Amino acid sequence: MTRSTGRTRRERGQVAIEYMGFIPLLLLVGLFAIQLGVAAYTVNQAGTAARVAARTASHDRPERTPQDAGKAAISDWLADDSRFRHRWGYDEVTYTARVKIPSLVPGIDDWGWAERSSTMPRD
Repeated sequence: MTRSTGRTRRERGQVAIEYMGFIPLLLLVGLFAIQLGVAAYTVNQAGTAARVAARTASHDRPERTPQDAGKAAISDWLADDSRFRHRWGYDEVTYTARVKIPSLVPGIDDWGWAERSSTMPRD
């Protein structure tokens, strides 16, 4: 006896099998969306690190080095892979922070660096 939908007993599991094939693709798209968020967060943190380093360097007698202040201002899991460059002007100092973007997607290890600069007047 067949149902009014016209499906046989063998066709009932077809949708479940199609979903099983589609789930890995959905997970990968979700992982890329989260990776995009991590990259945006890293750019934000690079800006914070550059601003704090430049502000610290602009003082006459800073309590710590600008690099240490910049690293302390950002998340610990990003601070380890951060680099700083500076340029001194006559009445200003510019610090550039480079922070490595961590990878969440398996098989893709290099997402590059987030780089931001900040300039502060010297005291």
